[in-house]
Amino acid sequence: MPADRDLETGRPGRLLWTPSEQRIEAAALTRFARAVGVDGPYEELWRWSVEDIERFWGTIWDYFAIGPATAYQRVLADHEMPGARWFSGAELSYPEYMFRDRDDAGVAIHHASELRALSSLSWGELRQQTAQIRAGLSALGVGPGDRVVAYLPNIPETIAAFLATASLGAIWSSAAPEFGARSVIDRFAQIKPKVLLAIDGYRYGGKDFDRSKIVTEIAAAIDTLKRTVRFGYLDGSGWEEGFLGPADSPLRFTPVEFSTPLWVLYSSGTTGLPKALVHSQGGILIEQLKKMHLHLDAKPDDRVFWFTTTGWMMWNFLVGVLLTEAEIVLFDGNPGFPTMDRLWELAEQAEVSCFGTSAAFIAASIKAGVKPRGGGRKLARLDAVGSTGSPLSPEGFDWIYREIGADTWLFSTSGGTDVCTAFVGGVPTLPVYQGELQGRSLGAALESWDEAGQPQIGAVGELVLTKPMPSMPVAFWGDPDGSKLRHAYFEHYPPDPARPGSSRVWRHGDWIELTERGTAVISGRSDSTINRGGVRMGTSEIYRAVLALDQITDALVVDLPKPGDGDGDWMPLFVVLREGVALQPELIGEIAARIRRDCSPRHVPDEIHQIAEVPRTLSGKALEIPVKRILMGVAPEAAASRESLANPAALDWFVDFAAAASARIEA
Repeated sequence: MPADRDLETGRPGRLLWTPSEQRIEAAALTRFARAVGVDGPYEELWRWSVEDIERFWGTIWDYFAIGPATAYQRVLADHEMPGARWFSGAELSYPEYMFRDRDDAGVAIHHASELRALSSLSWGELRQQTAQIRAGLSALGVGPGDRVVAYLPNIPETIAAFLATASLGAIWSSAAPEFGARSVIDRFAQIKPKVLLAIDGYRYGGKDFDRSKIVTEIAAAIDTLKRTVRFGYLDGSGWEEGFLGPADSPLRFTPVEFSTPLWVLYSSGTTGLPKALVHSQGGILIEQLKKMHLHLDAKPDDRVFWFTTTGWMMWNFLVGVLLTEAEIVLFDGNPGFPTMDRLWELAEQAEVSCFGTSAAFIAASIKAGVKPRGGGRKLARLDAVGSTGSPLSPEGFDWIYREIGADTWLFSTSGGTDVCTAFVGGVPTLPVYQGELQGRSLGAALESWDEAGQPQIGAVGELVLTKPMPSMPVAFWGDPDGSKLRHAYFEHYPPDPARPGSSRVWRHGDWIELTERGTAVISGRSDSTINRGGVRMGTSEIYRAVLALDQITDALVVDLPKPGDGDGDWMPLFVVLREGVALQPELIGEIAARIRRDCSPRHVPDEIHQIAEVPRTLSGKALEIPVKRILMGVAPEAAASRESLANPAALDWFVDFAAAASARIEA
């Protein structure tokens, strides 16, 4: 059913929230629109931003005073994708902009963890920490172009270490301490780092995890390392003795060209080696200034929280909020310990105004019966909730407005590690409709294309970007001729010979529907979409139907060629049931009926099996494609990197299931 129809009634999608005139008037987006002379409907501003991208991004440069216009030769010297060249000739420093004109007494960061009580860090303290770490790295020989890798948690010291690295013109990369040794080595070894910054251990779910042996294993496997610097997090000792520079170390900044690498992020690593995505200092700076000011609407009195680890791009996103005058809130630990109320308690204690999380966390909160405002909890400053990571279900939208409040701005966003931003999602001046993302981001020439490569409205298609964005990766590390980068994003739709001058487009790998009113619905990954008899259905739509049943807490569905010599396809569904519930014929019938009603009769699964848990990556994504490959006979070690998984044992069930299925066929 089209995205602008209510799935139960067929009526147009339900309006949940409309920004007040006061909110619209106070929005940074409104001031920007007036400044550029496009003070009409948001759609007009978006269309201007993508039809004249050089003028738009040049205006962003000027509006946020990145530097004088004479600092660059041209906004976009080459429009080709890949290979677009932005702000040629410009020199800048990401951390220098962040520290520019800061009041040392002002608060930059609020932080809490399972090891530390809620506290705050001033801009002066952040400046001093950054300067001391910079001095320590410089003494180790770190300079422009060198790589510094971090096996550190989501704490202020990690942010200071990143800013220190970037201030030297060096390149940053981080992995969460939950990652196993092999997973970290697979990432860091690719970029040949000079220095490793690593913790002694961490606390999660009330348990302490010593990482000393794993750090030793990582260091031994990366032969380019000149030094491993330990940070005592579990024992509270901090940076190892002799590493930090003096307390009065000056904080200097090395200017670099716009396209100079800032950091390396990684694809999930569920199949083969993770792709090492290189983003530039200038590209990330200008994108984050646009995103945090105009779309997140971060203001001086805001406190912005997003639950993340240092292994997910949302950590980089949250750090970018420091480019505004808002304060950020960090949390390190288990978001569900000791109960699912933990993050809502933090929101109260830290006076969070914008609460960012994942769709999976919202779904888990619903299942657990969480009441964010329960027990007299005061969330007086909370007026915005952000969701990302996977599509937020319509039920998730309803829950936020029921439990947080009718005057909450809920913005579901979608983008990716690939671009380290969201190119569809929050627009503070637009209404919110159930199950829909508010609009396309400024500067993102996003369209939904059908199989013939034609743009469409009101139908599900491939999410593509027809013009470049500054935060697109400048390269994959270890891809000197750019062939891997081209294959990943730019070869699905070749240039159209019927359109002279047409170039390649970025195909992201998501299914998206754009509605007549300019909103969007993400249906999941296009490479995991299920096409049954010509009816395409995103797996998220099937999960929505299945998880509406109280007996089911999680699910995974795949579609693959029918085992043996049979024609057609085979679609098994795997479900996690509530404690005490059994997969009886009655429940199987309920599941089938719900999918038939909410999705389509063609998407009723061929088989339904009970599992203990769904295998997921460390960032919470279900392993649909790896499970599909295992069921098709691919060796498990080739289908997924176990150390990139949050629960690797969950994959063993599917390995055994595949073996049993193969034995039945052979018999």
